[in-house]
Amino acid sequence: MRNHPCPGLSRRNFLAAAGAVSAVPLLGAPSSAPAAPVAIARCPDYGAALKPTLKTMMDQLGGLAKLVGGKTVTIKINLTGSPNQRMGNTPAEHAQYTHPAVVGAVVRLMGEAGARRIRIAEGCFSSSDPLPEFIMDVGWDPAPLLNAASRVEMVNTNLLGSYKKYARFQTPKGGHIFPGFDLHPAYEECDVLVSIAKMKEHATCGITLAMKNMFGGTPLTIYGDHAGKDGPDENGTQGGRGTIMHAGARGPAKTAPQENDPKSSREDKYRMPRIVADIAAARPIQISIIDGIYTMAGGEGPWNYGRLKPMRPGLLVAGTNAVCTDSVGAALMGFDPMADRGTAPFERCDSSLRLAEELGVGTRDLSRIEIAGLSIKEAAFRIRA
Repeated sequence: MRNHPCPGLSRRNFLAAAGAVSAVPLLGAPSSAPAAPVAIARCPDYGAALKPTLKTMMDQLGGLAKLVGGKTVTIKINLTGSPNQRMGNTPAEHAQYTHPAVVGAVVRLMGEAGARRIRIAEGCFSSSDPLPEFIMDVGWDPAPLLNAASRVEMVNTNLLGSYKKYARFQTPKGGHIFPGFDLHPAYEECDVLVSIAKMKEHATCGITLAMKNMFGGTPLTIYGDHAGKDGPDENGTQGGRGTIMHAGARGPAKTAPQENDPKSSREDKYRMPRIVADIAAARPIQISIIDGIYTMAGGEGPWNYGRLKPMRPGLLVAGTNAVCTDSVGAALMGFDPMADRGTAPFERCDSSLRLAEELGVGTRDLSRIEIAGLSIKEAAFRIRA
């Protein structure tokens, strides 16, 4: 067993994590990709227990002071879709959005741990509004988030704002679809990238967790439906990313890296898992936090058809390797992270976990991932129950 100098880890939890999948046939050989511990905790709601629970989890991963002390942090949140899209009477933060209380607790903890500067980032759906304006459209007050620590900013990463050019990130091993990406400088000017995701299924990727959350960081001015063809179009923020990313109907702005093979499959369930893996490799996530306190089953948002319903797993998951963290998240949802196309949750799509593992991001093999806090067996639920 690979040891890691983190408090809170136990042989019992590690063996329980490995045993949780021992009865499921694994579809691949043991990986040589990096492994890192993952913390699992039960948290019943977004009230008083939230911040101390998150602090304990961060302590189990080595302590926030070591991770963010004196550093600049960018926190990518998940505000997928339009603010007026809702699953019946369920608030967006109880379904498709990461809850603002989780974001606020993370910001406060990072401020207390000595983070020098904190940016809250999102590529707002079909919007060029400043992120605080978008948040107010959701019905939230941005002030508590901006005041949760010193030097907190918010940025809509669809637009350059005061910057003159986007930052270039190259994909290791050339990438599956894209050899690199042009992203907002907020993703370059940080020492620590945090992805705060919601624990959900996804129509084209099977699951959406910390890695898939970063897809929303691709600027609409370059990768959006109305992006400029010759260069970023700062007016092209209306619409989503379906034309270029999902369907591959045309390439991104010519100033950005183009596809490796324009003749490859245009099927979204082939493309999207590969693009998610490429982004995860090009701009690695240092801290992944998954909000599974409240969520939804049946898809990533109210626009999905079928068995949509609210759920309350009452869980938080955190780790320092996105593939490891997402793999544990998948297992908690009742899925085998070693599964691939044809097996749940990847019945009709390829596995972004495997594809990111192939790029060397991290391992999806639960037998190699140490677990802090609850074991997978203790915390597992079935999102398709």
